[in-house]
Amino acid sequence: MIAAALLSLAAASAPHAHADEMPKSCGNCAAWNAPRAPFKIHGSTYYVGVDGLSAVLVASPQGHILIDGGLPQSAAQIAGNIEALGFRIGDVKWLLNSHAHYDHVGGLAALQRMSGARVAASPESGQALQAGNSLPSDPQAGYGDFMKFPALGPVKQIGDGDSIVLGGNVVSAVFTPGHSPGGTSWSWPSCEAGMCVSIVFADSLNPVSDDTYRFSAHPGYLKAFRQSIDTVRGLKCDILISAHPGFSNLFERAEAKAFGDDHACRRYADDAEARLAKRLAEEAAPAKPD
Repeated sequence: MIAAALLSLAAASAPHAHADEMPKSCGNCAAWNAPRAPFKIHGSTYYVGVDGLSAVLVASPQGHILIDGGLPQSAAQIAGNIEALGFRIGDVKWLLNSHAHYDHVGGLAALQRMSGARVAASPESGQALQAGNSLPSDPQAGYGDFMKFPALGPVKQIGDGDSIVLGGNVVSAVFTPGHSPGGTSWSWPSCEAGMCVSIVFADSLNPVSDDTYRFSAHPGYLKAFRQSIDTVRGLKCDILISAHPGFSNLFERAEAKAFGDDHACRRYADDAEARLAKRLAEEAAPAKPD
């Protein structure tokens, strides 16, 4: 028993082969990173993420586009899911992201190392990706070093509405700042058996912040947040995939084999609007006495 305990301790303290896969520790990380078998969504679009953090592969014979990378410890699972579908991680040519927080971009550095892919992001997200931390203007910046993640090298800066085109797939950026300054949703058409749909990978629109941040104290940022909600509400959206799959009931729809719902983006935006209104009301409430 003592020998087994010593072996377990040695395994736990053994250095990781790659620093960019060093596990991130947080209250939700274990649940977020629980395994999830990959599955087809529509056409050449596949879910390859973990249980609580979406990652989506848009495949083609000329190479693949991968959106989001989960936590650092998610990278191996995402790569394994891609391979399990019959694709090669080395054929991923572009890495995109929803927003530059450790739970969505933590695995990108490892996935870039595995694939050699280029990275494209909004200007703000690009700055954060290269710094390996949230920007000072991020509502969660007050968490400081806890927000750090493995930094990436050069990032191709894209504009709102710009597209990444690869093998007939056209994946377009829709800037949706609010949850983070560089927040980006992604939209692309997908055709299969003569049926074409619009797929949206919607960024988080949840007004989460550190304990000191007040959205009401940043009117310009708040205006942009509200515009982002309206933007998502107005998207052509036959199939919705949210950055956290639970916010769009993705797995339930996969189980029912019913991904289509042309009202999904509107409901997603309505829910975000309600969350933001609740947050602003809490900020406006008188402080409770100690």
